[in-house]
Amino acid sequence: MILDEPRSISFSFKGNGGKLLGIYIVNMFLIAITIGLYYPWAKAKMTRYIHSETELEGEPFVFHGTGKEMFIGFIKSVGIVLLFGISVQLLTMLFGLYGAIIGGLLSVAFFLCAFPYAIHGSMRYQTSRTSWNGVHWGYRGNLGVFIRKFIIGYFMTVFTLGIYGAWYAQSLRKYIVGNTRFGNIEFEYDGDGLTYFVMHLKGIVLTICTLGIYFFWYNKDIFNYLVNHTSARHEEEEIEFTSELTGGALFGHMFTNALLVVFTLGIGFPWAIVRTLRFVYSNISINGNFNVEKLVDTEPAYNDALGEELGGVIEAALS
Repeated sequence: MILDEPRSISFSFKGNGGKLLGIYIVNMFLIAITIGLYYPWAKAKMTRYIHSETELEGEPFVFHGTGKEMFIGFIKSVGIVLLFGISVQLLTMLFGLYGAIIGGLLSVAFFLCAFPYAIHGSMRYQTSRTSWNGVHWGYRGNLGVFIRKFIIGYFMTVFTLGIYGAWYAQSLRKYIVGNTRFGNIEFEYDGDGLTYFVMHLKGIVLTICTLGIYFFWYNKDIFNYLVNHTSARHEEEEIEFTSELTGGALFGHMFTNALLVVFTLGIGFPWAIVRTLRFVYSNISINGNFNVEKLVDTEPAYNDALGEELGGVIEAALS
């Protein structure tokens, strides 16, 4: 059926806290008795559940990633980080101060390349292993281009004492969203750095002046901006994303979630996650001519979880 007029496209989360709690308990038990080795399988199980309870037009998403894939990616990540760390230590031991200086420079270069690699790899893995109605997502970004954008933006942010950060964030988001695909649906992001900078500046100043009260309105503005400047194109049809989230609603949601977790001594955390996902999805409206019959599976398979796990390993190593 060909649609002549744009319509509202349903998007929702149907999960429940009780079932999520059951998954949490089993995962925590298995992680404990395997001394953490079960973590990749736990992560895959949690992701699979959240995907299966997320529905587009009444049909759930499917996550095809496995614990084995993530475990292999995790082992590779640990090996890379350990090998690099040992190499830096050897340089220091063999060449003293000069070795330490070289090791420090190599560390900066390593992390400046590893972080964008992790983002790029995670996007490729997460999108490729996600499907809806038999159609897979995909990410077509170029690793070399993304690393250059990441490094150049990083140094420009440092040299401008953080001012360029807003333009940096918008540039990366524009590249990532613009290279994301859902079958033959192409996405686009058109936010700009100046508006984003002013929004952050206003939010920080007012949050300080109101002793933190404006924090919720600040985050509301950011959320709405990111959603409202995202769009998609399917064939010749436009699909728009909009949000009219209010600061009061965000405050109410975060406050009740905090009470839920605190007064249940953490047991209510799975319910807080479910409430948050429902809250976020309910505040995103999707409108356009979305014709399932024109949706084509165009993206190649990708099951290397190295990038997916590398970011977590690096963060753990730095903490």
